[in-house]
Amino acid sequence: MELIPLPPNLVRVGQALPFALRDAEGNLMFAAGQVLENTPLLQALLERGAYVAAYETKEYRRALAHKMDTLMHQGAVLGDIVKVQAEFSAPKPVKALEVGLVEAWSDLQLNANAVLRNAGREDFLARFEALHEQVLTRLNAQPDATLMVLIHDAAHAIPSYSSRHALLCTALAALCAAKLGWDAAWSAALTRAALSMNLAHSVEQDRLTEQADAPSPVQRARIAGHGERSAELLQAQGVSDPLWLDAVRLHHAAGPGPLAAKTPAEQLARLLRRIDIFCARLSPRRSRQALSGAAAARGVYLDEMQQPDEAGAALIKAVGLYPPGTVVRLANDEVGIVVKRGHTASDPLVKSLLGKSGTPLSSPVTRDTRLKAQAVAASLAPHELKMHVSVDKLL
Repeated sequence: MELIPLPPNLVRVGQALPFALRDAEGNLMFAAGQVLENTPLLQALLERGAYVAAYETKEYRRALAHKMDTLMHQGAVLGDIVKVQAEFSAPKPVKALEVGLVEAWSDLQLNANAVLRNAGREDFLARFEALHEQVLTRLNAQPDATLMVLIHDAAHAIPSYSSRHALLCTALAALCAAKLGWDAAWSAALTRAALSMNLAHSVEQDRLTEQADAPSPVQRARIAGHGERSAELLQAQGVSDPLWLDAVRLHHAAGPGPLAAKTPAEQLARLLRRIDIFCARLSPRRSRQALSGAAAARGVYLDEMQQPDEAGAALIKAVGLYPPGTVVRLANDEVGIVVKRGHTASDPLVKSLLGKSGTPLSSPVTRDTRLKAQAVAASLAPHELKMHVSVDKLL
C-alpha cells in the first residue's frame, strides 16, 4: 500500500477526517469520517508522522493541484501558494466502493492483523477501539456487501486466518445482537469480545490453520486456555468491563440451554461460541476444505445434545441459511453466489454465474429465489464453483 506523508498542520482537532489516518507502517489509526479529538494517541501520531493511503487522496490531490494552478496563473507569490497547500480544506473522500470494497476490507484486515498480534503495545487499546469502530461503521453502511466480502474472503484465504476470523465474527456478532434486541451495552461488549476473544492465541491460531496434522496435546492445552489468557491481556491493557472480559473468558466454556437461564456474560459467551464455530466452518484449513453455507448453519443450529440451539437459531435468523458470499445451485441448475439476504432465511438474492450446462454466463444474472423456478436447490462448498469471482464487480 502506497503511503503519502501528511503535513501535521493539515490535521486539526475537531476536523471530520476526509480520509483515514495511518502510521508509517500503514496501520489504521483514525477512520475516515471520524472527528478528531485532542487525545494522547493523536499527539503521538503527529509526532511520529501521519500518513494517508494514496488511493484515498486522489480527489484531494486533484483539487489541491487545481487550486495551486489557479494561484500560479493569477501571479500569486510562492509564499501564498505554500500557505494554501498547508491550509487547503480537502473535499469529501472517495467512497469505499469507488476504490473497491474488497481492497478497502483487505486494508482493514492487514490493520487488524497488526493490532491483534501486538496486544502488548502501549497504544494497543486506542488502536483496538479505532479498529472496532471502523468495522461497525462499514458494516452498518453496507451490511450485505460486508458479509459477502468477508465470507468470500474467509472461504478462499488461509494465511492470516486469525484476523480474518476476528473481523467476520465481529460483523456477525453485531447482526446477532440486533436480531436478539440486545441493548447498546450488551452489543458493544459482544462485538468487542468477538474482535478480541483470540487475542492471546492469534499467532498460534494462524500456525494451526497452516498445519496439516491434528493439534498436538500441548497445542490442545493452549487452545483450551486461550480465553482466560486473552481476558488477562485485556485486563493488563486497562479493560474493566466485566461483561466484555467474561464473554472472552467463557467463549469456549458456555454450554447449551436457554439463554434466559444463563447469566448475562454466559449469554454473550454462548452466542459468541456459536458464531466462532460457524465462521470456522466457512473457512478452509490445510487439513480440510471450507464447508457450504448450509452445512455451517446446520452445525450451529443443533447444540451438543443435538437439540435446537437458541443462540445458533439467532445467528441463522441474522444471516440466513445461505449467507451473502456463499455458493448455491438453483432449481434451474444455474450456479451462483448469494449477494443479499432475503426476507426469510431461505430466499436470498443470488447472482447466477454458471448456466445449466456449467459454462460461465456472459454476465452475472440476478435471480430472485422466492420464485419456484429460481429457488435454492442446494448449498455448495466454495471449491465447487470452478471459476474466479470478482466480488467488486458483483457488487
